[in-house]
Amino acid sequence: MSDPSTCRTAVSAAASLGRFGVETSLWAWGGFVAFVLVLIALDLGIVHRKPRAVKVSEALWTSLFYITLALIFAAGVFYFRGSEDGWAFLTGFLIEKSLSIDNIFVFVLIFTHFSVPAEYQHRVLLWGILGALVMRAVLIFAGVELIANFHWLIYVFGAFLVVTGIKMLLAADAEPDMANNRLVGFIKRRMRVTESFHGEHFFIRRDGALYATPLFLTLVIVEASDLVFAVDSIPAILAVSQDAFIVFTANVFAILGLRALYFALAGVVHKFHYLKYALSIVLVLVGAKMLVNGYFGAKTIPTEYALIATAVLVFGSIIVSLARKERPDDRKTLPTGWVVGSPAKSGDDKHKP
Repeated sequence: MSDPSTCRTAVSAAASLGRFGVETSLWAWGGFVAFVLVLIALDLGIVHRKPRAVKVSEALWTSLFYITLALIFAAGVFYFRGSEDGWAFLTGFLIEKSLSIDNIFVFVLIFTHFSVPAEYQHRVLLWGILGALVMRAVLIFAGVELIANFHWLIYVFGAFLVVTGIKMLLAADAEPDMANNRLVGFIKRRMRVTESFHGEHFFIRRDGALYATPLFLTLVIVEASDLVFAVDSIPAILAVSQDAFIVFTANVFAILGLRALYFALAGVVHKFHYLKYALSIVLVLVGAKMLVNGYFGAKTIPTEYALIATAVLVFGSIIVSLARKERPDDRKTLPTGWVVGSPAKSGDDKHKP
């Protein structure tokens, strides 16, 4: 006769694996991770082996390549795992892709403040995104496990998204004071930092002492900013699905294309005047969906509705922004946004370089 405690342990382990999507296939997990590593290796070793500026045309084609990969993967999810997971992947991918445009607003501000040469920006983004993938993987698995063990956290995450969306809406036009960034000040008080860039190096040795370069400061701010974005965006996609495989793959595809999207949109992203308002409404709606479905049942508000609402809001806001006529007070050439460690500029400081 089997030991009851052993049976309970086996059932618990199986349930835990199920939450992480492992029951579908360990080969699927291994194959996907290997595929991502190959893409990163090709990028590091061949495509961008030497530092160079990325042309807009190249960035557009690369962005289209990653979107195509995501759509092919979505077709596979529909075929092998059914329409429910397929719609969840597409919705999660669109939400993450849309929120990643908010990252671009911040990246433009960071690179402009530090005067990072165009040929070194890709290196910062690449290492920043590698760190982002690790951070997001940890947050995703932790979030899935927490929700599985503490159902009431669904309401916490849902309320968090609603509050975050409202805060984003109220601070949509805030301008960060990068000159008084507290995180940069903290690093400079504890490390030697060179005044100028030294190629693509994050650190150099001078007279036997180790110095950080401004490129390292840029990387730290980019990583810290993405951690904050991840804290906002992971609950948003967990509102769509609590299957770790779906959530993780949707995140990875959105993040992999972020670098290309940055170089494609960096020059025009400040014209997306209404996008932040749309993204804030998306967060509120997704948070409300999480609250309603958590209380009334997982299918009360179908995932397809969330996908349609997100698409209409995001693409609609971009179209309206581009159709908007230039106004006399449109003097800003930089987007607005919140940067980690940077207080908001006061009214008298706004529009100052």
